[in-house]
Amino acid sequence: MTGKKVITFGELMLRLAPEGYQRFVQADTLGASFGGGEANVCVSLANYGFHSVFVSRLPSHEIGQAGVNSLRRYGVDVSCIARGGERVGIYYLEKGASQRPSKVIYDRAGSALSTAKSGDFCWKEIFSQADWFHFTGITPALNDTLADLCMMACQAAKEAGVTISCDLNYRNKLWSKEKAGRVMENLCQYVDVCIANEEDASDIFGIRAANTDVTAGTVNHEGYKDVAKQLKDRFGFSKVAITLRESISANDNDWSAMLYDGNNYYFSKKYHMHIVDRVGGGDSFGGGLIAGSLIGYPPQELIDFAVAASCLKHSIEGDFNLVSLDEVLKLAGGDASGRVQR
Repeated sequence: MTGKKVITFGELMLRLAPEGYQRFVQADTLGASFGGGEANVCVSLANYGFHSVFVSRLPSHEIGQAGVNSLRRYGVDVSCIARGGERVGIYYLEKGASQRPSKVIYDRAGSALSTAKSGDFCWKEIFSQADWFHFTGITPALNDTLADLCMMACQAAKEAGVTISCDLNYRNKLWSKEKAGRVMENLCQYVDVCIANEEDASDIFGIRAANTDVTAGTVNHEGYKDVAKQLKDRFGFSKVAITLRESISANDNDWSAMLYDGNNYYFSKKYHMHIVDRVGGGDSFGGGLIAGSLIGYPPQELIDFAVAASCLKHSIEGDFNLVSLDEVLKLAGGDASGRVQR
């Protein structure tokens, strides 16, 4: 353990997926695992040696306990997970291949977290001796109560002097762009470090990168500099990090990122990835960015570390990024050969 304490708040979901690249309609069995934006970040940080605390709500029955166990096995502190509710939210994943994209179907209405109340969480106690708080735009998208709970958490974290990061993570299956803009506008007043991808800033705040087409896989660095500056100027973020995914196909992506600290722009090296599983890729970037920030890496090393962490995640089945600090540092340091280690 590094001694640094990180809190994340969100929903842990049951992931059901056909084997390999089978389609939903042809699968006879579905593999089960767990994941979720903030939980994925929590696992990354636990693997790096941080005191990583996941705040959520899960049912008291065996499926809820299986979810708790899935986090505990990787060293996540589960003591702040409230128990109650009737069901674990589910998402179904069909992995894409070549020019066929991946598909996600949600079945999360009425989940334990979505029926949570303010009394389920004592934020003052949760943030005691904490160093960092992370949430995503997925959690406030679930319903108005969760948006209010995110606001309460941000206010308590700010009062405790805790650094706050948010991955904008817009999901159009959960809420409209208009509502996302209204809710996230208020929450972002409390955020210190903003994480976004090519489309989030556009979808939520109408801030667009010029001469960029994410479907065609073209990225304009100058356009993203402008997006980051507009975000910082609007909300006063201390840092803005934007991941840059150039999608060649469902299996092959180029992956890089940019960090803006209010003075300078830092671009990572670019990785050409042959993807095993891309779900959780952005979360693994967030985990790397938080870890590198708490370790104290200077900006260029910080963005290189976060991108290397996320690159490795794309090679791992499931939502969680099951890599060590040393593995990330090795890739960030230039060893991308993938040679067998003996």
